Formats: sequence, structure tokens, C-alpha cells
Amino acid sequence: MKMSFLLPASVTQANAVQLERDGLLSLTTSGLIDCSGLQDFDSTVLTVLISWQKNLQARGLNLQMTGAPEKLTVLASVYGVSALLGLS
Repeated sequence: MKMSFLLPASVTQANAVQLERDGLLSLTTSGLIDCSGLQDFDSTVLTVLISWQKNLQARGLNLQMTGAPEKLTVLASVYGVSALLGLS
């Protein structure tokens, strides 16, 4: 069974840089992200997810998200990155 990286409840500019680093360290063999706990976020979360996706693709892997809240799907659509993030 693949291990997933659990996003915190809040993703903002205050924790985005550290979250991006933590995710890159954890996403070494799997691009599975658990978004089920995500509650408080803005477009900053898209920057983090896109960074992870680019890193994973460079290693022949893809980002896969589970439990994405509707707000995240809508936000990705507004910014035109739904397909890139697999949220379409």
C-alpha cells in the first residue's frame, strides 16, 4: 500500500515554504497526497502542489490527490491548473 502525504488543515503563505520542503522529502516514491484535512487555504496551496507535481514528473511520477475539498477543485479551475493537478 502506498503511503500518502497528509496536507495540514491550513496552507497559507506562513507555512507554504516549510510545507513544500516537507512534502518534497516525503514524496520520494509516491505522489499520493491526502487532502481530506485541508480546511483553511488560498491560492498558495496551488503553488505548493504545482511545485510537487513538477518535481514528481521530473522523476517519472505523478501527483495523485485524494479527499480534495470542493473549494480546492474550484480554485484550481479558476487558476486553470485543474488538469495539471489531476482535479478535472
